[in-house]
Amino acid sequence: MNMATSSATLASPDASEATSQQGSNYKTYVNPQWVALLNLLGMNVEYLRCMGCELFTRDGRRILDFLSGYCVHNTGHNHPSIILALKNELNQCGPAMLQSHVPEIAGELARRLCELSGGDLQKVYFGSSGSEGVEAAIKFSRATTRRAGIVYAKSSFHGLTTGALSLMNDAFWREGFGPLLPDTFGVPYGDIAALQAALATKNYAAFIVEPLQAEGGIQVPSPAYLRQAQEACRRTGTLLVLDEVQTGMYRTGTFLAAHHFNVQPDIVVLAKALSGGLMPVSAVLMTNKIYDAVYSSLRRAIVHTSTFSENSLSMRAGLATLDVLEREELGPRAFRLGEEFRAKLRRELAGFDMVKEVRGMGLLNGIEFVPPRKLAFRALYEAFHKIHPAMFGQIVVMRMFREKGILTQICGNNFMVLKAAPPLIVTSEQLNEFVEAIGSVVEMAETSPAFWTEALHMVRRAVTI
Repeated sequence: MNMATSSATLASPDASEATSQQGSNYKTYVNPQWVALLNLLGMNVEYLRCMGCELFTRDGRRILDFLSGYCVHNTGHNHPSIILALKNELNQCGPAMLQSHVPEIAGELARRLCELSGGDLQKVYFGSSGSEGVEAAIKFSRATTRRAGIVYAKSSFHGLTTGALSLMNDAFWREGFGPLLPDTFGVPYGDIAALQAALATKNYAAFIVEPLQAEGGIQVPSPAYLRQAQEACRRTGTLLVLDEVQTGMYRTGTFLAAHHFNVQPDIVVLAKALSGGLMPVSAVLMTNKIYDAVYSSLRRAIVHTSTFSENSLSMRAGLATLDVLEREELGPRAFRLGEEFRAKLRRELAGFDMVKEVRGMGLLNGIEFVPPRKLAFRALYEAFHKIHPAMFGQIVVMRMFREKGILTQICGNNFMVLKAAPPLIVTSEQLNEFVEAIGSVVEMAETSPAFWTEALHMVRRAVTI
């Protein structure tokens, strides 16, 4: 969440009233707390036009998107080729949701996904979201192995449906929604010994893991971790399931982040960027062995399905998105620009005490912060950190949005890590703009009392809402 107004605007009753009117129906009928939060942070702005990496607001602002809808907009906002493909599909007036037919367009998209992913992935189940894909992976793993348990990596984010939520240990996401699935077990991300010990029991159907943990703080594993995890899975008859919902579709430079580590998973979950940002679509890629365990007879041909799973608009969006990603060579571009981007960030932020590390792969990057060393600022930091541990990160996000015109966000399970994940079509100039902006904001955090006093003012407002 971010802040789009100045300090003076925050104190202005007229501005507050105008802001509160934005999304009034949404506030009444959908989620009033979300509206209140966006108002508090000054992010309740109306976007009129979004193209590429740029978002344009009704009040004339241009915002650079370094969040990409949590890695949805790999091809940028409203790519004209994807829009045209969807228009043409609609104009055909074909069997968009017929259900009782064979949609060859789904077969075409599945073939291309399997070819790009490689290994033994030869079948695809289509859904509408990453969470739905994870739910399918749980069911398919159990059907194949006849085991109930699932091992997951702590600090992961797999979705907010009940099964997916059972594979996450963060109390914030789980509170109030239990009981969740039994027989799930978390091991520290990157700890191969803990994983091997868990799998040695042979109680677990699958180990599900993100190749890079996104919400966990853009955690990049050692080169050997995923290969060793694969070996442990093979020894114990456990399936290796990779959640590539955020890391796939060339976000890290290769089609799957798994390709960096030379592993061959049994199941891969894709979503987000597969849609081109315009249609909901997910894909669960699997081996023939897993497919045969689920769809094992004529009677079970529809044992797992979904109403919108193979609709023609979603399939067309997926095909058009692959066309853009490959034609514009966005994978190699993301890898090259990501290397340059991280090098520039490290140079820009090298002198700041509050910056612990810059890390990432391709254009999925994070900046990890630590509390300030100066005693005066440290006391203020501690004051609002006690109210909510995300407050410091949100103040950085707010400043980036309000003063620098850049949209970003902190990680959902690590509030001290700022994401930098722009669309893969981002330019070098736009990356430089981010580098300069974050340098300026961090400098303010380390030198200006106003950074901290305004933060404390916002916290006081938050506790009265």
